[in-house]
Amino acid sequence: MSDTHNLSTLIDALRRLPGVGAKSAARMAFHMLQHDREGAQLLSRALSEAVQKVRHCSRCYTFTEAEVCSTCLDAERDATKLCVVETPADQSALERTSAYRGLYFVLMGKLSPLDGIGPKEIGLHRLLERACDGVVTEVILATNFTAEGETTAHVIAQTLKARGLQVTRLARGVPAGSELEYVDLGTIAHALVDRR
Repeated sequence: MSDTHNLSTLIDALRRLPGVGAKSAARMAFHMLQHDREGAQLLSRALSEAVQKVRHCSRCYTFTEAEVCSTCLDAERDATKLCVVETPADQSALERTSAYRGLYFVLMGKLSPLDGIGPKEIGLHRLLERACDGVVTEVILATNFTAEGETTAHVIAQTLKARGLQVTRLARGVPAGSELEYVDLGTIAHALVDRR
């Protein structure tokens, strides 16, 4: 029906968000149109502005509105340490801990050959240029502990070690306050291997 073309387009657009199915997308669309048109306008403007103005930092590849992000420009950061993460969301999570004061490199993904994502697609060449700048002495691999994240960390580690850089991996283990019987076996196994 031509009289619902715009509504269908809105629902299809909302379905592109991760974890949003057809029913959730329809619920959001109906809610905004019925109860919060002002919010819908705000969302529309915010998305439009972000798409036009947010870009990748030329040094670490995270999201920024400037050529170089504020983290890379911060003279108080330890430029000898470079933490490699998969996404800007992962970088943000590490920043919230206030435990790391070095610099970052954001891959914008992880190796996934079945999906056609190889070293070129995650910017391995950019990472090598950044890590081999003569200032970085340690690269901390903070990719996720999924099969793809582990593969990505392994490939990066081998490549960087061959160039003489110290490469470390984010530690993993049993979460504080948890009971062993409820922790998955892979986590327990890694905690045993990585014990100190």
